[in-house]
Amino acid sequence: MGVQGFRFSGGRLPDEALLSGLATGDPELTVTFVRRFQHTVFGVAIAIIGDPQLAEDIAQQTFERAWRHAQMYDSRRGSVTTWLTAIAHNLAIDAVRSRRPEPVAPEDLDALLGVVSETPEQHALADEASSRLRAAVAKLPREQGRALVMAGIYGMTGQQIADWEKIPLGTAKTRIRTAMGKLRTTLDSPKRGNHVQ
Repeated sequence: MGVQGFRFSGGRLPDEALLSGLATGDPELTVTFVRRFQHTVFGVAIAIIGDPQLAEDIAQQTFERAWRHAQMYDSRRGSVTTWLTAIAHNLAIDAVRSRRPEPVAPEDLDALLGVVSETPEQHALADEASSRLRAAVAKLPREQGRALVMAGIYGMTGQQIADWEKIPLGTAKTRIRTAMGKLRTTLDSPKRGNHVQ
């Protein structure tokens, strides 16, 4: 009995079965799949981007990518939710990086660091690897965390960070390098989480 035989109870199907229905283009299962995950996917996008219209676009792109690449899903690497939210997360980060960096007040960066550790994204990206990453970033000294966010999320150069923070270029580079080293050490420790694409 294939996925088609479960049409009457699509809302109760496991996530993997709905993903299979999405891959085959079954309209009822596709609608059920989108309804099941739309709030989670939008939550990830809005937490990263902050713009509801752009977050909706990211959510749509996430479902389109899931449809095109459904056959690549591997349950050994994480749940459907983890896989889907990782797609949304990556698309949202790409969208942030593609936008020209706008001036950001230092107090806004502190709030952005909070986004990494205390938002709907935290609940959506519940797999062990992302939890460990958020925890590691949250434990960094504030100035290192800020430099890392400026470089990693906003795509700022060492010189731009130095100018913005009013510190020497060498100090900015050291903060980024030290933060990356601490993250690498934390994430390379024995129990590594599953990685998703």
